[in-house]
Amino acid sequence: MISNARYWFLIALVATVYIAGLFVTLFENDSAQFAVMAMRMVQENDFFTLIKGTEEYLDKPHMHYWLAALSYKIFGIHDWAYRIPGLLTLFLGGFSCYGLGKLLYNRDVGRIAALVFLTAQTIVLSGIDVRTDAVLTGFTIFAIWQLALYVEKNSLTNILLGALGAGLAFSTKGQIALVVIGMAIGCHLAYTRKWNRLFSWKLLLALLVFGLTIAPMLYAYYLQFDLHPEKVVRGRDHRSGILFILWEQSFERMSGEGVGKNSSDFFFFFHTFLWVFLPWTVVALIAYWTRVKQFWKMKFAYKPRFEFLTLGGITILFFLISLAQFKLPHYINILIPLYAILSASFLYELYQAKKARVIKVILGIQYFILSLVFITTVLMVFYVFKFEKLHCYILFVALLGVITFFCLKREAYYLRIITLSVYSSLLLNAVLNMHFYPNLLEYQAGSTMAQKVKVEQIPVDQIYKISKRHTWALDFYNQHPLQLLDLEDLENRPGIWVYATDGELEQMHSEGYHWHNQITVDQFRITRLQLKFLNPSTRAKKLNKMHLVQMD
Repeated sequence: MISNARYWFLIALVATVYIAGLFVTLFENDSAQFAVMAMRMVQENDFFTLIKGTEEYLDKPHMHYWLAALSYKIFGIHDWAYRIPGLLTLFLGGFSCYGLGKLLYNRDVGRIAALVFLTAQTIVLSGIDVRTDAVLTGFTIFAIWQLALYVEKNSLTNILLGALGAGLAFSTKGQIALVVIGMAIGCHLAYTRKWNRLFSWKLLLALLVFGLTIAPMLYAYYLQFDLHPEKVVRGRDHRSGILFILWEQSFERMSGEGVGKNSSDFFFFFHTFLWVFLPWTVVALIAYWTRVKQFWKMKFAYKPRFEFLTLGGITILFFLISLAQFKLPHYINILIPLYAILSASFLYELYQAKKARVIKVILGIQYFILSLVFITTVLMVFYVFKFEKLHCYILFVALLGVITFFCLKREAYYLRIITLSVYSSLLLNAVLNMHFYPNLLEYQAGSTMAQKVKVEQIPVDQIYKISKRHTWALDFYNQHPLQLLDLEDLENRPGIWVYATDGELEQMHSEGYHWHNQITVDQFRITRLQLKFLNPSTRAKKLNKMHLVQMD
């Protein structure tokens, strides 16, 4: 369906884009926050306690932080070291998409599924703005792949690897991992009627492996919370960490209790999906609808050339997460591997059936998406943040030249769909990772101020803040979390530095405090972009200021 040479060339380009994203400054809030939490583990040599700033952290379990801390131990405390575990697990996810696609269909579907997964916009973004979902997604699809292999081949090795993957995924974000794995494999069992796989001594061994895998996480929760009922977390004492992760966590997310409610919109993930799966969104929607119609006509009768794992898993799980009262776009990442395999199987089906009219329509849509990406990237590099160096123009024009060559090249339509869709993702994310984000992050005050601190050789242990406002980026790049001082404690502390907003400086001045050195940088919440910020002529109006002052 696609030659080895082209396939591995595309994979190499995809990997290059991901690697370029390794070296971009960490984003606030979540990436920088999680990086600081893992940094504290290493600096204090305490790997059992989860602390967010100065507060006990009872939300996501330990695996993501442990992996980041391990990377710090090996490579040192760097932003790229923090991202390495997430990048590796994303590529594990891509390989697992290949394996599961090959199992359910054939090798060609598996190869395309891996490409679709690794070029879906939310997955590429999760490789640079690394949160727990990157690690969760990789381990989850690995577990589904191995457990599906067990169902088909009754192999002890596969069920044990599946249990290991499920344990690692559960230790990364809790019950959602088991729900996704369970629903996907449950749909596969229901369709293939291989329920006898559940009645085997191998399942008992798998449960043992799963228990051993999650034991370190449970023990850490026991040490931090169960042994200390006096600790107050979100207004409650006597919190059991083990009970929380085994039972309470997902219910809190579904109801909004504890973490709060941010969206009761049932259709939140429906319109979110339109951008998170770009450039494959339309392919996925047509694939889903086509597969639903096929199963409806078949009345869900079992036929060996069909599978229900992806369609059933997507349908049930999409409905469940849509009921949650707390929603964020990256919560859908865990379903992207299933969408990737479903989309790849649909493209292969078009190729096999030679449905020329449908293929032409989809190709036209992908050309349209590529044109939108082209316009967006041109605006980024010639208007929003202009190129300043000649080699940037040369690289950009070269990439456009390669894409234009494949646009004009006469070859099978299905091959054009795959190639141009991948190039759409590559063009957009190459510009984002290598140009847009580095320029955008100059307006993230914490990381910018950390550079000033280093240049001015300011002692990081002499920098304080006077509010509980989090300062994750400054904390990470200083490799020393800011200490909190009450305003009245500034008395008789000459020489210390205070990191403050405009309002806090006014408050300090009104209380009679004075300073003799002041460093000021721009501040913008870079994860909440606005058109007036992107417009260079109105950008200054959207900027705030952060200050570092040395007290008299």
